[in-house]
Amino acid sequence: MRLVVDLNRCQGYAQCAFLAPDVFALHGEEALVYNPRAEREQRERVARAVAACPVQAITADGLDGSAGGASDAAH
Repeated sequence: MRLVVDLNRCQGYAQCAFLAPDVFALHGEEALVYNPRAEREQRERVARAVAACPVQAITADGLDGSAGGASDAAH
């Protein structure tokens, strides 16, 4: 699974960090850091984090579990 966060769009609401803390974290008050290659075991948490982003800043390829298929799951 490959994650991309549009850091220009991200407003630091941190919903992703609450829902998938092993993948997303806030550094300081508003700087988001994340693992762009999240483990498969994190798929469900990442899906929730993507859906919870209020500004739709997160996209995830491979969220659907397929190796080659791209899934733009930003909500």
